[in-house]
Amino acid sequence: MAECGDAAGASSPGIDLKTCLDECMSAMDMFLNNQFNESLELLKPRTKESMYHALMYATILEMQAMMTFNHDDIISAGHTMKEAQEICQRFRKKSSVVGSLSGLVNKASGDHFTEEEIHAEVCYAECLLQRAALTFLQDENMVSFIKGGIKVRNSFMIYKELNNFLQSNLFTKGPSHTHLEGGISLGVGAFNLALSMFPTRILKLLEFAGFSGDKEYGLSQLRDGVMAPSLRSVLCVMLLLCYYTFLTFILGTGEEDISDAVVLLQPYLTRYPKGAIFLFFSGRIKEIQGNLDEAIERFEEGCAAQQTWKQFHHMCYWELMWCFTYKRLWKMAYFYVDLLSKESRWSKAMYVYMKAAYLSMLSKHEAKPFGDDEVELFRQVPLLKQKIAGKSPPTEKFAIRKARRYKCSDPVRLPVPALEMMYMWNGFTVIGKHWQLTEDMLETICKAEEVLEQASSNEYLVDDRCVVKLLKGLCLRHLGKILEAEQCFVYIYEHARKIKYDHYLCPNALLELSLLFIQQDRKEEAIKWLSRAKQNYKDYSMESRTLFRIHAALSKLKAEKDENGLEGTAL
Repeated sequence: MAECGDAAGASSPGIDLKTCLDECMSAMDMFLNNQFNESLELLKPRTKESMYHALMYATILEMQAMMTFNHDDIISAGHTMKEAQEICQRFRKKSSVVGSLSGLVNKASGDHFTEEEIHAEVCYAECLLQRAALTFLQDENMVSFIKGGIKVRNSFMIYKELNNFLQSNLFTKGPSHTHLEGGISLGVGAFNLALSMFPTRILKLLEFAGFSGDKEYGLSQLRDGVMAPSLRSVLCVMLLLCYYTFLTFILGTGEEDISDAVVLLQPYLTRYPKGAIFLFFSGRIKEIQGNLDEAIERFEEGCAAQQTWKQFHHMCYWELMWCFTYKRLWKMAYFYVDLLSKESRWSKAMYVYMKAAYLSMLSKHEAKPFGDDEVELFRQVPLLKQKIAGKSPPTEKFAIRKARRYKCSDPVRLPVPALEMMYMWNGFTVIGKHWQLTEDMLETICKAEEVLEQASSNEYLVDDRCVVKLLKGLCLRHLGKILEAEQCFVYIYEHARKIKYDHYLCPNALLELSLLFIQQDRKEEAIKWLSRAKQNYKDYSMESRTLFRIHAALSKLKAEKDENGLEGTAL
């Protein structure tokens, strides 16, 4: 058998492929049992001689970055993944076609690829894919995912050719075939799933460059990767859990079924009952289901489960902040974002903005925690702006824009800033699962609306009234008050020309109006307004997130149309 370290440039005796894979499986098991440092210590000594040790070491650092959104972690993981890519390159077949594996499906060259060389192709493609994911994590802009250009395309083509090769009669299974198959399922599934989520205008560019994305095929590939025991099984599980509990929720309509996530998670919760990662996903599922007390319990368990990587606590703090926001417990929400502002480096501007937002939700008679003043906190927000890879996170840009009105000596206060930000994270779909939570939130919004109705004219008044109308419409929709909800969204559309600053309101109002129509089976009207929202507005706050949601709604309509064999307006 070829050896894992027997490549040109390796400075120490090689270890066989099976030993590499077994050690990496042990390291992954440690990681899932909260032994994060021990896992990295097991892998590190062989990261310069073994492609799998190098890849898994970088993967664990990337998982840390993905889970914590800590910018330092993201940059560090990117450098380590680039180094892992260079190690994998040493094990690739020297005569292979640069950037693709079209030679694999050719009889003459296919026979000459060793098992190790094929594993090297998978590992190399995985490094490229994970580097692309890190680029997207740094900047939510849709173009970021394809920013790597030829590198990302190479990864896609390698997976595509390997997948074809495995189906051909030229391929002979080796002893470590399940790991190879799992790697290909992970890559093919990830690409198809990610690409399927992109809005049409980006998809057309991608298809021209040779990319394609099929959501159902991507999901099936990842499920295949889960079923076959391999080094990538848990990575397929985690990618699916991220898809169900974050991507489809934040970048989708927030109404997708997550029963598959529940089934996927259960065996891992059984095997790793104190695993911080799985407790976190369990809490996230409970939160999306609207079971907030259970969600809070799981996130608190996740914090108590380990003390090694405090960054994992920050994920839980962020979700706990939202859970208490949904319950209108502003001081508890403030407590967790205050912890984040002191401990986490993801976005100081965002954290301080949310601290100020929660203080502004308190009544004038309530004591302010720590003696903080929301006006002073809002004024700090623009000063805390940071840039990663030359750009600020979209939510941070949004917070800075909203906080600018506090620069003057007598500022016009934001009406319900915590709830406006809650909308940006699709939080109204959570409270929408509980009538009482929605009723209570509507009461808060109506009080803000009454204040605005009595306010004297100012440059922000139309914007503020439209913000409140959007949030009020969401609550009314979830309470089944369809006509009243529709009137709220139409109000924003009719006042669009008078909006001075919050230009995101009109496309989002049209999106929500369309979702209302879908709920009533008024699909042709929904398509018309979604198209208008997509085509008639640009350069507004959180534009990428809105476009992803519009695309998700249109895709849902198209799927239903195909399923029912309906004719009508083209999507």
